[in-house]
Amino acid sequence: MTATTDPPLKESTVTVPELSWPLLQTVAALADAPLTQIAERLRDATLPHLGSSALVIFTEDCTGRPQKKAGEEEIISRVSIAELDTLRAALPDQTPWFGETELAGRPRPVLALKHSPSNALLVLTDPHPADPGHEAWLDLVTYLWGIVARRIQEKVADAPPSYLLESRAASAERVRVTAELTDLHSTTLETLLAALRSTSLDHATARSTVTDLTAKALVRLRTLSDRTTDLVEEPVATAFERLREDLRPLTKFSGIEVEFIKPPLNGRALPGEVAHAARAVVRGLVLAMMEQPDVSRVRTQWDCDGENLLINVRDDGGGTLATDAPSIGRLDRRVQALAGHLQIDVMPGWGADVLVTLPLDAPARPAGDVAGWNLAARELEVLQHLAAGQRNRTIASTLGISENTVKFHVRNLFKKLAVSSRTEAIALAHNHGLR
Repeated sequence: MTATTDPPLKESTVTVPELSWPLLQTVAALADAPLTQIAERLRDATLPHLGSSALVIFTEDCTGRPQKKAGEEEIISRVSIAELDTLRAALPDQTPWFGETELAGRPRPVLALKHSPSNALLVLTDPHPADPGHEAWLDLVTYLWGIVARRIQEKVADAPPSYLLESRAASAERVRVTAELTDLHSTTLETLLAALRSTSLDHATARSTVTDLTAKALVRLRTLSDRTTDLVEEPVATAFERLREDLRPLTKFSGIEVEFIKPPLNGRALPGEVAHAARAVVRGLVLAMMEQPDVSRVRTQWDCDGENLLINVRDDGGGTLATDAPSIGRLDRRVQALAGHLQIDVMPGWGADVLVTLPLDAPARPAGDVAGWNLAARELEVLQHLAAGQRNRTIASTLGISENTVKFHVRNLFKKLAVSSRTEAIALAHNHGLR
C-alpha cells in the first residue's frame, strides 16, 4: 500500500478589496461606540470619503441629549433643535438631500439623511466629496448612518441606570433653562409691544409693522418652548400606542393573545426616560411570560395617578414564571434606576401578576461622589459656580481669575465629564448634588 498526500493548496485567485478591512474596522468602531462618542466616530468614519465642517445627529430617542455633534465649534454650539426640526420635516423620505438650509444662525449647504424607523436626522455641513466623480461615497455614508441610527435605538432601549439618571437630569435642566428664557424674552417683547402701541408714537406704519413682527416673534418663542417640552415628555396614550406597535409582531405570530388596556387619555405626560423604560420593562415581561408553557393570554394595563405611572402585566399560565431569572433581574434594576418598584406575585395554577410603579418626578438626590471625574480643585470650584447658574464673567470675578481662564477650565470640564454643553454639565452636577 502506498501513502498518498493531499495536493498542495493553490494560491487563491480571489482578492479582498483594499477597502474591506478599513470598512470592517469602521463598522466595528461604530457598533461599539458609546452614545457620548457616536457623532465623533461617525464623523471620523465619513471624513475620508466626504469632507464636512460639522456633523449633527438629531434623535428624539435620546430625550436628555437629542443632539449629538462633532466638528467646528461655531456650528455645533449654535445649531438649534428648531432648525433641525424644520429641516427634518421638509425631508420627504430617507433619500439623501443636498441643499441650503438655515443652520447655526445662517444659511449653509448641507447633506441631510433621515432614518425613517426612528425619525432620526443626520446633517453634514459644507459637504465636499473626496472623489466627486463617483457616487460610491454617498452609498457608504448612507450605510454608515443606518448603522449609527440603529445603534442609538439599541443603546437607548438597553440603557444602563447611570444613563437613565443623567439623561433625565439633562432633560429637566433643558426644560428649566428654556422656561427661563421664554419668560425673559416674553417680558421684553411684551414691553416693546406696549411701547409701540403708545399713542405718543406718530409713525403709524412703522408702529404697525414692528408690532406685527414682534407678535410673530412672541408666537415663535413660545412655540420653541412647547417644542422643547415635547422632546422630553410624551403623552401617556402615545407612549402606550408605541408599545402596542412594538409588540404587534408577537400578537400576530406567537399564537398568544396580548391584551392591551389603554390608559386614560387625559393622564399626565410621561418624562421621556419613563416612557422608554416602561416600554422596555413591559416588552421584557411579556417575552418572559411567553416562554412559559400553557400561556395563551397576556394582559398589560397602564394607568397614571398623577405622580406615578402604574403598570400591570399578568398571564394566564400555570404560575411558573422564574422571578430569579437574570432577565427579570435586569428589568428590576432598570425600574430601580428611576426610583421605581417592581412586585411579582406568582400564583401556582393561576399565573403571574406583575405590578410596576415608576415615579414621574425625579427624586432629590444627595451629593454624589465626584471623585471619579478626577477634577482639579479649581475645576471643581468652576463647576460649582456653573451649577449655581453663574456665567463666565461672574465666575471670573468671584474667583479672581480671567474670563479666558474660566473658559479654559470649562473646556476641561466638558472633556472630563464627557458632555458637550453647559446645560449637560449643569445637569450632571445637579444629579450629583452640586448646586
